[in-house]
Amino acid sequence: MTVRPLLLFVPAIVLAGGILFWPPAHRWLFGAPSTQQYVTVSGNIEAHQSVLSFAAVQAPIIALPFDEGRFVRAGTELARVDARLYQQQLAMDLAGVAVARKQLDVDRSNLLAAGYTVRSDRFDLVNKRRDAQRNQAQLAIGAASQQASDLSATQAAQAAQTLAHDQALVAQARHTLALAQASLKSAEARAALDRVTLSYTVLRAPFSGVLSVREAELGELAGPGVAIFTLDDLDHVWLRAYINETNLGQIRLNEPVEIRTDTWPDKIWHGRIGFIASEAEFTPKTVETHAERVTLVYRIRIDISNPSHQLLPGMPAEARIALLPAAQ
Repeated sequence: MTVRPLLLFVPAIVLAGGILFWPPAHRWLFGAPSTQQYVTVSGNIEAHQSVLSFAAVQAPIIALPFDEGRFVRAGTELARVDARLYQQQLAMDLAGVAVARKQLDVDRSNLLAAGYTVRSDRFDLVNKRRDAQRNQAQLAIGAASQQASDLSATQAAQAAQTLAHDQALVAQARHTLALAQASLKSAEARAALDRVTLSYTVLRAPFSGVLSVREAELGELAGPGVAIFTLDDLDHVWLRAYINETNLGQIRLNEPVEIRTDTWPDKIWHGRIGFIASEAEFTPKTVETHAERVTLVYRIRIDISNPSHQLLPGMPAEARIALLPAAQ
């Protein structure tokens, strides 16, 4: 290469570089530089926690198969108490159901028999009244005595009284049957309650999660309000953090957020702002932010999807939130 072409080539490179880095030309070629601002907040991962205990039963614990830290699926048996007392109660009430059903059958039969008696009484009353009318007619023509006429009239009156009496017995049988039906329903309800109570002798996981705390041991007396396990729902965790008052107007509910942790520095979790407090509070002493601390802050909750269960309660994390234009 000769000196003259080289001297011409160097200024051309300088001129092209100047054009590229000249602000108007740079914006025309590559667009305006990003002015998006972010704020980083810190906090600890939290999870929905349920303190599990036995309901409506009180008995010694006879099975406790899991320790802390185990992942369990919804419906898994976590503990069991001695159920013999509740099984015996169910057996007694089932026997009561059987007795109530037998009594109901007897009362139905009694009502049926009383109905047959009333129908027989009606036929008898019809015949007795016919006899009385016949004897009365014969008395009028002198073909029957007064005594025979009076006797047939008395028999007809007695038949009417017998019918009325048996009709009352039918009404009583109906009431007795209704009472037997109610007694059967009551006995069945007691047995159903016994089954529910018996089901409470087994403690099952209400949702899938991790057993974070085990608070009972075999042989201990379990009962309502006595904590057995604390179960963490790791599928749905959140980050509790605080935003400075000066940035409050620049964040929105459901705004996407990126979350990082020291435990997994190369991984980014995605979440959304699920809650912004409506009242300010003094900055908690445990909160550390990258921005300058101010006196008043607002609590926020960032909901995070955690299907891999890598985020655990208590784990420190940071969230990078884009600052949006302030709401007017």
